[in-house]
Formats: sequence, C-alpha cells, structure tokens
Amino acid sequence: MKVSAPAAWVRVALVMFAVGWGANQFSPMLIVYRHSLGLGPGEIAGLFALYAGTLIPGLLAGGPLSDRFGRRACVLPFAALSPVATLLLVLGPRSLALIAAGRALAGLCSGMVFGPATAWVQDLSGGDALSARRAALALSAGFGLGPVVAALLAQWAGDPLVVPYLPHLALGAAALAVGLTAPATVGAGRQAERTARPAEPADRQAKPTGRPVEPAVRRGATAGPRLPAALRGRPFWLGVAPAAPFVFGCASLAIVVLPEEVTSARTLSAGYAALMTALAFAAGIGVQSAARGLAARRPQAGLVAGLVCAAAGAAAGAAAVSAAGTGAAAHGPGQLLAGLAAVLLGLGYGLCLVSGLHQAEQLSGPDDRGTVLAAYYVLAYLGFAAPYAVAGLNLALGKPGTFAAAAVAAAVLAGLTWLRAARERAAQQPEAGEPEAGEPEAGEHRHPAPSRHL
Repeated sequence: MKVSAPAAWVRVALVMFAVGWGANQFSPMLIVYRHSLGLGPGEIAGLFALYAGTLIPGLLAGGPLSDRFGRRACVLPFAALSPVATLLLVLGPRSLALIAAGRALAGLCSGMVFGPATAWVQDLSGGDALSARRAALALSAGFGLGPVVAALLAQWAGDPLVVPYLPHLALGAAALAVGLTAPATVGAGRQAERTARPAEPADRQAKPTGRPVEPAVRRGATAGPRLPAALRGRPFWLGVAPAAPFVFGCASLAIVVLPEEVTSARTLSAGYAALMTALAFAAGIGVQSAARGLAARRPQAGLVAGLVCAAAGAAAGAAAVSAAGTGAAAHGPGQLLAGLAAVLLGLGYGLCLVSGLHQAEQLSGPDDRGTVLAAYYVLAYLGFAAPYAVAGLNLALGKPGTFAAAAVAAAVLAGLTWLRAARERAAQQPEAGEPEAGEPEAGEHRHPAPSRHL
C-alpha cells in the first residue's frame, strides 16, 4: 500500500507546531521552578525578558531574510535548534545559567521561524483566508498543547524538571525530518533573477492604480531597501496593528495572570495552569473556522468580534479575581469564573489572530510577505507583556480594577474598529449614476480600486 506524502503546507505547519510547542512549554514550568528552585519574581521576570530579548530581533530579522533568501533557509536551521534549546533545559534542570541559555535560544528560534513559516504556509496555500487559518491553527495547537502536556507531566510524572521536556525533543526531531521535504518558495535564485533583470522604463512599471510613477531613486532602487508598502500605509497601522497586541494579551491573561490571581502561592499548581491553558487554546482553535469565514466576508468583522470577546473575558476576569479576593472560601467560585474568562479570552485570541494574519497577508505581496507578517507578530507579541502591565496597574487600580480597565480598552477599540470599517464601506459605495472613484491607500495593492473611465 502506497502512503502519499502530506500536502506541502502541512509539512511546514508541523514545523510551526513543534517550534510553538517548544516556545510555550516553559510557561507552566515557571511554577515548578518557583517551588523547586526557590526563584523569586525578579528571576522569573529575567527568564521572560531573555526570551523576549531574542524573540523580537529574530522576528525583525527573520521576515526580511526569508523574503530575500527563501523560507527554507530561515525556517529549517532554527527548527533544528529548537530541540537544542529544550535539551539545554534537560541538561541543566537546576542550573539557572543553562535554563537562561535555553530560553534565549528558544526565543531566537521562535522569532526566526514564526514569521517566515507563516509566509511559507500562505505561499503554499493559495492566499485566501484559509491560509491564514492554517498558519494560526498550527501555531495555536503548538502553543496550547505544549504547556498542557508539560504541566500534566510536571504535576504527575517523575522528575518534574526533566520529564516535561522530553516530548518536545522527539517532536522537534520528527517535525524537522518532515519539514526537510517541504518545497521552497521564494529563494535566493529568484531574488538574483529579479536583481539581474534589466530595469523597465518608468512608464511600464506603473501600477494600474492611477498614481504617478515615482523616480527609481525615490523608490529605493539605488538608495537601498525600504519598508514594504503595507508597512508604510494607514490600512496596516490603523486597521491591523491596534488589535494585534490583544492576540497574545488575551492568551497571557488567561494562562499566566488568572491562574495566579485566583489561587494562592501555596495552592497554585501546574495542573490548574494546564486546565486554564487547555480551556483558552481549545476555544481559540475551535473558533478559527468561524474567524476564517468572517475574514473572508468582511476583513474587520473578525477583529471586532475578537475584541468584543476580549472585553467580555476581561470583565469575567474582574469578577473572578474579585470573588477570589474575598477569602479562601471564594476560591472555588473565583476559579470557575476564571475558567469562563479563559474561554472568552481564548475566543478573542483565535478571532484576532486569524483575522489579523489574513489582513496582513492581503496587504502584502509574495516578495514582502515575510517582512509584513513578521511585523505583525512583533505587535502581537507585545501582548506577552500583559503580566507586567497587570502587576503595575494592580498597585493603582487593584486587581478587579485592572481587569475592568482591560475590558473597557478592548470594548472601546472594538467600537473604533467597527466605525472605521463602516466609514470605509460607505466611502467605497459610488453614488447612483457615478463611476467608482478613489484610490486605495498605501499598502492596498492586493485590492486596487477600479480605474476611472474617462
């Protein structure tokens, strides 16, 4: 019996899944390290800062490099290093230096893989809303299953500082073997071909958008590379960027902040953290099919729905920490409300992620997709600073007040996003008997407005 190879995008998605697993498996382990090694808040924050300190540069470098040299050249080497980062955690379970080195390497791998691999999946998927859902599903599954498995093993298996990491060692090696068979898309040869091709006359380079053609020097032909058009236009910064931090902001509130806020330091366990993670990411993955449909019909609808869910989840979180703060007897109701908040925040995560990735893809082209998606991920990862923002705001607003403020912020942004989308739809509708007019804003070259007929 002949077994056919998985579709090309599936092989890349498996790599994303494995790297996402390795990136997020550490989250519940912070509880284990806190109890086993006696790490304080400063050391816990330092481990997170190390991960973020290599993640952001990796994202900023990985996208443009993949546009120039190809997705494979960026993704596969760092997919191979992802299990190595986990191996450092296994070899030094009680060495803070090795733990820190492992987290720093994991951050770099995540940054160099997520943007280019998302672009790679979309290159191989046809470029509709389905491709954004595929990338989001792979990433979400890794982010969700990694910490759940690690937490369960830490709670009930032997040697909680080593055993939770063993599944990723096997998964990472298997994903790399499959990823090596995935076809390349954008590569160095294609880049060289574009560079060697004689320049066309300026009038032949003009796009059918009605804009005047800029001289070659202004476009950057001799002055070096410039930002992609999508990152220089209002559609990205006003339509996509504002909601991006709520992607991982929702996830952070659900799997990091709420478990600590509704339990005491003594009763906080890896098992409860696993439950909260499972609730959040199960909701986030389950809603992605609906998010794909919303993104395909109306680009901003998914973001509005996601922000509404984020607001509802933060409001439920305010009720949860308020109930937990009334005493030990209220921990049960507080934890139940926290579970509801985790589901709502997970819905916000899934809706915002799929819709944001779809819009970023639509605003980009094949030659700059990696750069645009990497910029989107940088903005989305700002949400992982939510635990630190919460800790600071708790001093001024109190725990329920902080969650209430997050709910208000999400609700206000949802309203502004809906109003902006309504104005855009109204502007695109021509008056009776009038031809459609108006040019697309910078970055909207994937959907140019019809040319005016003279």
